[in-house]
Amino acid sequence: MATVVTRENIKMREKTLTMETLNPQVKAVEYAVRGPIVLKAGEIERGLQQGQKHPFTEVIKANIGDAHAMGQKPITFLRQVVALCSFPELLESPSFPEDAKVRAGRILQGCGGQSLGSYSASQGVDCIRRDIAAYIKQRDKGVPADWDNVYLTTGASDGIVSILKMLVSGQGLSRCGVMIPIPQYPLYSAAIAEMDAVQINYYLDEDHCWALDINELHRAYLAAKEHCHPRVICIINPGNPTGQVQSKKCIEEVLHFAFEENLFVMADEVYQDNVYSTDCQFHSFKKVLYEMGPEYFNTVELASFHSTSKGYSGECGFRGGYMEVLNLDPEVKAQLVKLLSVRLCPPVSGQAAMDVIVNPPLPHEPSYPQFHEEKSTILGALAEKARMTEHILNAVPGIKCNPVQGAMYAFPSIFIPPRAVEEAKALGMPPDMLYCLRLLEDTGICIVPGSGFGQREGTHHFRMTILPSMEKLKVLLEKLRDFHIKFLKKYSSLEELER
Repeated sequence: MATVVTRENIKMREKTLTMETLNPQVKAVEYAVRGPIVLKAGEIERGLQQGQKHPFTEVIKANIGDAHAMGQKPITFLRQVVALCSFPELLESPSFPEDAKVRAGRILQGCGGQSLGSYSASQGVDCIRRDIAAYIKQRDKGVPADWDNVYLTTGASDGIVSILKMLVSGQGLSRCGVMIPIPQYPLYSAAIAEMDAVQINYYLDEDHCWALDINELHRAYLAAKEHCHPRVICIINPGNPTGQVQSKKCIEEVLHFAFEENLFVMADEVYQDNVYSTDCQFHSFKKVLYEMGPEYFNTVELASFHSTSKGYSGECGFRGGYMEVLNLDPEVKAQLVKLLSVRLCPPVSGQAAMDVIVNPPLPHEPSYPQFHEEKSTILGALAEKARMTEHILNAVPGIKCNPVQGAMYAFPSIFIPPRAVEEAKALGMPPDMLYCLRLLEDTGICIVPGSGFGQREGTHHFRMTILPSMEKLKVLLEKLRDFHIKFLKKYSSLEELER
């Protein structure tokens, strides 16, 4: 006779993966750009779609540098080349220009079976690596670039994480220390936490437009040597979230410091096309290193990163990117290739998109006029929005915004009255988190608290992108201004602020 099985006489199987058994390094990871404020924004958005009432009709997401989600149109030529690569039958179509067909044909020749659907070599498609090396040489006014030092990556993030994996080792006092700017892009702190490395903060100088101060690097380095082995310094230029463009002199000082202290240099240069200030110019770390002479250029280990996601193309979804790695020990280089081979290869469609960015239409080619117009329009609008953002924010009592010299973000400091600080403390959250939460609930504007990027003790900030259309950005800034004044009135008085 069959036994009747009831819930009572079954011992419930315990879950293998619980918060207690979860890898503690995963628990330590935080990523503010898609953190609690953004989750709350998604919740509100779904509520609006279901007819819930709020004091606003839409959520304006200014939390992430996702250009196309903010309404930016794709670059026609880039999409044409990727379309041709994806569906080669279109190569026979008269609707596509010849220069797009030539590029697509060349990329397909480099793919297994002449198909974008095949795996590429782990380092990327050879002809695309060659195009990247040619681009770097042209960008850096003739500085030599070896395509064998170029690796295609799944966005810049993949390359950054791969290099950090190579560097992190040791225990106790010999544990690898990673120097990162504060404020920083949270990918760095998240990767360092996940790898159980030691995060070494060096603070950017807010009073001098977020410049990098060499004395601060020395301070951070010497303090860190007490408890770890500093082995790498990361620089983001142009800056995220701070929007500054570092001077050539500053880059020289960083490279000299890295040379003297035997540090590996990681230069995150994904915003190299996003420079808006007329008195600023992008200088690549590689070019500056070359100009410092062979003693530096032939010895300092440098990894530089670029991406399809930023610049004027804003192609985040393709997950295209590359890194150029200089002066690696040959045996270590073989280990890097081995590490990259574990993930097989980056998306080949993303590699094709990266190729178009480094190999755009030339002035004599048929697609050049449209390409040039689209690129100029996008970068011109970003420059205008950068100026407008700075101007409107600086007119608000209790907000101070440095010039947005480059990248895609403003990172203003905000005055938060003591009563609001106390309320945030009682709720167990940073004061700027409370500020951003109230802003979202009152206006539907989603921005990221400065505490998610790091900031000096006692200061408060938020990061907002300048990517929304000019009209929407103006509305956003005006709503933000009105909210801020209301927030100050609620928790203090304007007179108190002015004193």
